Amino acid sequence: MHSQKTRFQRFMAEAKELMILAAPIIVSQLSMSGMGFIDTSMAGQASARDLAAIAIGGSLWMPFYLLVRGTLMATTPTVAHLFGAGKTDDIAGEVRQGLWIALIAGLVAMIYLHSTEPLLRLMKVSPDLIVIIDEYLKALAYGAPAIAIYQTLNAYCEGTSDTRPAMIFSVIALLLNIPANYILIYGKFGFPAMGGVGCGWATALAFWSMAIMMMIYTAFGRKHKPRGIFAAIDRPVGSRIAEHLKLGFPIGMTMFIEGSIFAIIALLIGRLGASTVASHQVALNFSSLTFMLPLSISFAITIRVGQSLGANNPEKARFAAYVGHAVSLFFACLSAGLMLIAPEMIAGIYSSNPEVIQAASALLFYAAIFQFSDAMQAAAVGSLRGYKDTRTPMFLVVMAYWAVGLPMGYILGMTDIAGDSMGPRGFWIGLVAGLTIAALLLGLRLYATSLNRCRMITPQTA
Repeated sequence: MHSQKTRFQRFMAEAKELMILAAPIIVSQLSMSGMGFIDTSMAGQASARDLAAIAIGGSLWMPFYLLVRGTLMATTPTVAHLFGAGKTDDIAGEVRQGLWIALIAGLVAMIYLHSTEPLLRLMKVSPDLIVIIDEYLKALAYGAPAIAIYQTLNAYCEGTSDTRPAMIFSVIALLLNIPANYILIYGKFGFPAMGGVGCGWATALAFWSMAIMMMIYTAFGRKHKPRGIFAAIDRPVGSRIAEHLKLGFPIGMTMFIEGSIFAIIALLIGRLGASTVASHQVALNFSSLTFMLPLSISFAITIRVGQSLGANNPEKARFAAYVGHAVSLFFACLSAGLMLIAPEMIAGIYSSNPEVIQAASALLFYAAIFQFSDAMQAAAVGSLRGYKDTRTPMFLVVMAYWAVGLPMGYILGMTDIAGDSMGPRGFWIGLVAGLTIAALLLGLRLYATSLNRCRMITPQTA
């Protein structure tokens, strides 16, 4: 009884530490998502053309942003291992190499965002929209280096268990984004009315505000000033940058794959009619919102696992991963329960159309099931990142999504091969199947990885 009580106390203590880290990350994630919501809603008030331009422009920017962000996230487990090992003098050098990658990634993003017009023409986008999208993305491009720098410094802070500043800075940027949009979209205080293009400039301004606040904090903040992140300018070291990319690029590709499959499904469903597309978007948007919980928890799991491994305590790392899965599952139960109990109420938030509400309510049943697999795979990916195991998980996710989830969804949703085509329901069944396989494969990988690390500890170091 005593040992059971002790284990329960350990579980609750670890869960508390995890949520202390995760809660600010949740707010940060919601703030970043909020910027996109504000851009879309305020541009929509200007004109339907501006709304469409922002939506298409965002679909071109977001997958690339996820690739860059994931790549820069290599700094989190790297710093977490050093922090856990007490090697704090080595942290600054690793962060500086990460900043070189951020600068390069930011410049590549600028070039990409300045070169999307041929892609838009290839996609046969309406010429009157191309002009707005192109100018919007060019304006947004000037904020790309800033968000890359911010994400690197944020990853460094996360590696040291300091997640609250990012929450504060992202909320400030969100609050700044609203008046900046108002002034630049509608032409207030002497500025010209830019419409949707103004959203690009406002977002770039918000990105720079976040980067500058984070640079000041990491340079002069009480916790970080002694480490001297900006005390010197190191030259880029090819071997160390290669190590960062070896760890980070698979993370970026995993996030890119996860984001792109939803974009492809949306394009495939697009031919099924406006109400069908709307019902799918309702279910997808709400499940994406609830996914912020397991996603943020997965970032916190990376920190806890990485620091435990840095401290040469693989048993604690394994326990942190186990607790992280349990906490993610708990929130998945809450999300799924809400979708099952009140689907029509949720759909009614997005639309007043009875046809859309009825169809979306049916899809929310699948979205509820989706919550469990999504939470488990996110927790497993976060845990494996803490082990610096990113390449194999990337391949497992590709296989589960692209070899199972998308083909199954297409067969069920768009063809008569397995019976009458099911439309969006077929794609959601495919997504559930793909995510479930991903969760199982990643869980097995985590089990083997964590067990091997525990076995590697010798009696002297145990």
